[in-house]
Amino acid sequence: MTRKHTRAPSQRQLRVGEALRHALAEILARGELRDPALADVQATVTEVRVSPDLKAATAFVVPFGGGDAAALAKALNNAAGFFRMRLAAAVELRVAPVVRFEPDRTFDQVMRIERILKSPAVARDLGEDKGKGGGDGA
Repeated sequence: MTRKHTRAPSQRQLRVGEALRHALAEILARGELRDPALADVQATVTEVRVSPDLKAATAFVVPFGGGDAAALAKALNNAAGFFRMRLAAAVELRVAPVVRFEPDRTFDQVMRIERILKSPAVARDLGEDKGKGGGDGA
């Protein structure tokens, strides 16, 4: 028996998550936020994951052009009520989900992996494999 939190998201969750992502991006683009911490902030909503009951959503954000993603997420969480109200009007759901913002660390992980792959130790190891004649036999 699989655990409930390890299941892949349903098609409905994926559809709702994508609709919420588009709606959040529009809300952020309009610049209606009154919070001084969010004034002139441009952010990208990279993904929205929705709970199976569609009552909660986690929006992953990064500042456009770089910056402190954790500070951005904190400021957006302070305005979560505003976003919920706007989402209720923008997306047709029985209940507007409670939105929690999280910094998207995917780009940081990609950069870390790229640094590792470009490191001299990895290049040396790859060079040794080529010299042994293994591989595709060419």
